[in-house]
Amino acid sequence: MITFGGILDGITNVLLLLVILVVLVVVHEFGHFLAARRAGVRVHEFGIGFPPRAKVLHDDGETIYTLNWLPIGGFVRLEGEEGDSDDPRAFVRQGLGRRIVILLAGVTMNFLIAFLIFTFIAGVADPSATVRIGAVQPGSPAEAAGLRGGVQIDTVTLPDGTPVPVYDESGDRILAIDGLRFPWFALPDGPRAQIDYLRDRPSATVTLLVERSDGTVFETQATLRSAADIAAGLGALGFSPQSFATGPTIERDPVSAVVVGAQRTVDSSTLILRALGEFVTNLTDPQVSGPIGIVNAIGFVRTEAPPIFLLFLIGLLSANLGVINALPFPPLDGGRVAVSLIQAVSGNRISAAAERLVYLTGFVLLMLLLVWVTWFDIQRLGGGT
Repeated sequence: MITFGGILDGITNVLLLLVILVVLVVVHEFGHFLAARRAGVRVHEFGIGFPPRAKVLHDDGETIYTLNWLPIGGFVRLEGEEGDSDDPRAFVRQGLGRRIVILLAGVTMNFLIAFLIFTFIAGVADPSATVRIGAVQPGSPAEAAGLRGGVQIDTVTLPDGTPVPVYDESGDRILAIDGLRFPWFALPDGPRAQIDYLRDRPSATVTLLVERSDGTVFETQATLRSAADIAAGLGALGFSPQSFATGPTIERDPVSAVVVGAQRTVDSSTLILRALGEFVTNLTDPQVSGPIGIVNAIGFVRTEAPPIFLLFLIGLLSANLGVINALPFPPLDGGRVAVSLIQAVSGNRISAAAERLVYLTGFVLLMLLLVWVTWFDIQRLGGGT
């Protein structure tokens, strides 16, 4: 049933996504602007939003800075950007190297923003991941270590018909293993990094920092199962996770924060590339999110998670924007770089009209792909397959 509160939440989520995208796209276009100015290319307009124009914010004699009515991004208008100009300061009159630098400057800015966000989080606000124990297997290392599970309160049925027990929050919570706290934002495993740590150490003796439901914290040791038992699906420690939750913030010095920020920028980019690869190989049921899926993700993070999760999501979106724009597909920045390289190899035998047709065709295909992904977003929203 649709309620007024639900409609208001939906509008809030859409507006928040628009604000985030406008900021990220404007930063992206600012990269093009800075690189063009540094290269001496004439910049006619730097726009926030898309026309129709609402207001001229500033005019420095060469470039006008405008605010436009459609809040879906931003743009930079360069002299000779479309391939026709006799102006020596036109984009089209620049050498190949300068053009490539200008075209990729926006992508660079998006990766820089992602890196700064991830570094800030890693340095001052990186939540650790903890796991709540649902059930302890009889005769398991978990039982031998004195770990306690929760009380079963319900059973849910998965789409394939498998019944899954649901436990309350009275089970123990594992805070750290061998003195290590596991960052929630570790990619690609996230909060399941604790489980992976245990699985990767068969027959090892580990020290667990555990918190009881009454707040008591203690350490205990457990000798994990053998590699054969783990391969057989018994579990390294022998418990069923009930839930994951954030724990104490992980503290890092500035150098370590920069290293983690750089690693997460790389990890988020490769994660996006893998998702795109799966999308290409599974067009009939794409497991990627379009605008509706992103709005839902923002709504969940906004209402169910600490504020730092929204900042991390913005970093992911910035890295996503950088990767997407770097793809060699017209009219994306990477596609324009590819066209520039082809022009250089062919001796500029590609006409301006043919170049515009390539960009128009690419734009139409991108819009069709966006509609296709959005259709599956709607199906998933409605509980379809």
